[in-house]
Amino acid sequence: MSKAEQTRQFIIEKTAPIFNKKGFAATSLSDITEATGLTKGSIYGNFKNKDEVAIAVFKYNADKLWKKKENWIAVYSDPASQLRALVDFYRKNWKQLFESGGCPIMNAATESDDIMPAMKERVKSTVDNWVKNVACILEEGIKQNTFRTGIDTFEYARLFIMTIEGGILLSKISDKPDSLYLALDRVNKIIDDEIII
Repeated sequence: MSKAEQTRQFIIEKTAPIFNKKGFAATSLSDITEATGLTKGSIYGNFKNKDEVAIAVFKYNADKLWKKKENWIAVYSDPASQLRALVDFYRKNWKQLFESGGCPIMNAATESDDIMPAMKERVKSTVDNWVKNVACILEEGIKQNTFRTGIDTFEYARLFIMTIEGGILLSKISDKPDSLYLALDRVNKIIDDEIII
């Protein structure tokens, strides 16, 4: 990495938790300079504006979350265990997720919807990739004859994501994991009743 790339990465890593907890609109340039110890000129020497920092931070936070999930799932080789591992990831890691400000994908989606079109596009792309990844697990299970044929893999992938994200939202509001656990139990029931042969 060049010195400029190292500085950009430093800014992203130092401000990632702030953006996820406070939100993009509420995170000020002063928050960024305080977290990094850099001047405003140095920040703007590496990024065009705060929106560009926000998009880079979102990508960093979303990639970090996905890598953790991917590593959690990669322990298993069969599709049924991989689906259960996805559910298990949230059951075992909800506290860390909540302490970091919640799901960065949901946070960014909610905040960027009407005011940051570039961020909204980035979030959409991230969700689309997540759906594809879950759909691939489902498709592999069909190929291996462990999942029912004829299921709409993309529909189930979207359903799992909506259910889990909704559980995170309600649990974050109440500061208790009950709603998330209910959502995860429902996803496991769908896996048992509608997916696995």
